[in-house]
Amino acid sequence: MSLIERIESPGQKRMLAIDGGGIRGVLALSILQRIEDILKAQSGREEFRLADYFDYIAGTSTGGIIAAGLSIGMSVRDVLQFYLKNGAQMFERASLLQRLRYKFESEPLARQLKSVFRADTQLGSDRLQTLLLLVMRNASTDSPWPLSNNPYAKYNDPGRPDCNLQLPLWQLVRASSAAPSYFPPEVISLPSQNNAPGRQFIFVDGGVTMYNNPAFQMFLMATVDRYWLRKPEARWNAGADNMLLVSVGTGTSADVRTGLNPDQMNLLFDATTIPSALMFAALNEQDLLCRVFGRCLAGDPIDRETGDLIGSGGPLATTQKLFTYLRYNAELTRCGLDDLGCNDVNPATVQKLDSISGIPDLQKVGEQVAKLRVSPAHFAGFPAKSRSRPVFQ
Repeated sequence: MSLIERIESPGQKRMLAIDGGGIRGVLALSILQRIEDILKAQSGREEFRLADYFDYIAGTSTGGIIAAGLSIGMSVRDVLQFYLKNGAQMFERASLLQRLRYKFESEPLARQLKSVFRADTQLGSDRLQTLLLLVMRNASTDSPWPLSNNPYAKYNDPGRPDCNLQLPLWQLVRASSAAPSYFPPEVISLPSQNNAPGRQFIFVDGGVTMYNNPAFQMFLMATVDRYWLRKPEARWNAGADNMLLVSVGTGTSADVRTGLNPDQMNLLFDATTIPSALMFAALNEQDLLCRVFGRCLAGDPIDRETGDLIGSGGPLATTQKLFTYLRYNAELTRCGLDDLGCNDVNPATVQKLDSISGIPDLQKVGEQVAKLRVSPAHFAGFPAKSRSRPVFQ
């Protein structure tokens, strides 16, 4: 089945979103392994991949690496092995002079992405078996860029000289994961137009947009006709029985500062705390929107006021919910880790975005989330399909 046939086929649609979070993507992969195991058992096919089940996969930053890997038909185990094998190389320290601008070199990560996705694979490649959404921020235009391979999107028209489908997949993934102060930005050149030189844009990590958790944005891009401009009738129909949205996090850790003195809040304090605070707030906002407008079956409490909203009507009656929603994540605080039975895991180790030494603990936390919170019953209304498609390597 071609991508276009899959997009336009009737029936239920399944979507998967993966948060950003650096090396903490390992935590998300441990949760995804449980999901893949459940769906593989349902399908009865040993060669089953998540790309066989999910029709649309979205990711930001490290979530973009995972999403792209899953979309080309990699198993969760294969993507995890990529992180375990190459994690240390991806976080190779920059020279002392460059560390005033960023901590890590970009070339090792770029080299690994090229090896996985191949340098000649474009966003419009038929190697992608699902719709794919990658989120990045265009620093040149000061705007978020959620890019998908939807063939009916306005800027995916093959007749356009600047068609986004011609952009290298590895470079878009690298741009989405170019976290400011961690990695240098990614420069992407668009094709020339009318004999004029092509434009260059500077991209940084999509985590510094409102879509570090890209779940609700993916829902919008699947259902709003403007994102299907060239064939709006092909957009997907919302409905709790029509659409499943699974959102997987990489762990959260609110930075509580008991006893904070107002005099401590200077320019340096703001520069080092405001970006992460905004990212945390945006992540929760996307999650809250999904729980309000979707029929939520799984998810930890968002806060002490709203709770988890599982089974809550909100402003919509049950019959009016726009999709069925599952959220899996972990709170990487002492209390949150203890609740998971991870009493021997140091929060300071697993909270860091670049903690290579914390990979085993991140796996342990993710496996506990998977064991305690991911249930086959969550997928009962959206059983695995029996279709078989080629898995590209």
